[in-house]
Amino acid sequence: MTTADRAEADPTAARGEPVPNALARGFGLLGDEWSLFLLRLMLQGLTRYSEFRAALPISHAVLTARLDTLARAQLVDKRVYQQHPVRSEYVLTERGRSTWPILVSIWGWERAQVTHHAYATPPLHHKTCGHDFLPVLTCSHCHATTGPRDLKSAWGPSGGWRESVPETTTRRRSDSRRTAVEHSFYPDTMAVFGNRWSSALVGAAFLGVRRFTDFQTLLAVPPGLLSDRLSSLCAHGILEQVQRAPRPDWAEYRLTAKGLAFFPVIATAIAWSERWLGSERGPAVSIVHRACGSAFHGVLACDQCGAVLNGVDIQIGPED
Repeated sequence: MTTADRAEADPTAARGEPVPNALARGFGLLGDEWSLFLLRLMLQGLTRYSEFRAALPISHAVLTARLDTLARAQLVDKRVYQQHPVRSEYVLTERGRSTWPILVSIWGWERAQVTHHAYATPPLHHKTCGHDFLPVLTCSHCHATTGPRDLKSAWGPSGGWRESVPETTTRRRSDSRRTAVEHSFYPDTMAVFGNRWSSALVGAAFLGVRRFTDFQTLLAVPPGLLSDRLSSLCAHGILEQVQRAPRPDWAEYRLTAKGLAFFPVIATAIAWSERWLGSERGPAVSIVHRACGSAFHGVLACDQCGAVLNGVDIQIGPED
């Protein structure tokens, strides 16, 4: 596709504005807590509107909107099972079912890294080996456990800093709704995923960006908003401010151990986005595993038996 073709297909290209790539679209879609809620419930077998309403503190309007969003994004099929009155069920497509590594990575990170929960986070149980487990990210080629420092990343043909900022806006709800959700889902995860700029900042941090001015320049984020998002990520223990020189403006923001441990969530979300929303121009990001020299394709494995995980072999265990 030529530049002219892209401009015709997307008016923002004609104005010289960044065209959102697979990462922007994927992280924008997945960065909504209600959507993640619904995908989790569907993976657990729920399909009907009444079941979602019973399981979530959600209004009719918001639930309808999120289900419509998931259907438009082809993560679910809406199927009418009754005509009078009309009632529908929502069944995961292959695209929707393939989000399970992201949700398992979130669950494992919260259980391992977030010490104080106001909500239940039962263990994950691996039916194949019979043990409770935590997921570990491994290289599909050499099977080695892999973290961000084991990888070499570069922008691909459709990549770029501004092109990869998630396509979404921060979504807020009333205090009563927020309180109800915080007792059943993941505020720490949503501190990263639930805000387009926070998500972009953590992604940039994994790619080696550390200074305030570099975040601002590369991502074109307003300075006041940047300061707010960095403060929030530091408050949640994802980033930490490190003073590198006497001048305050020389401070760096580095990923903490907790932040580095979030990498499987990022990696699985990147893989899902590239698979389902990728550009004909090529991938947004190119990742190579330094140890084996292969293009990195991550798979989750059980930390107890080492076997590669399959979504159907995972169940949520009893509460502690």
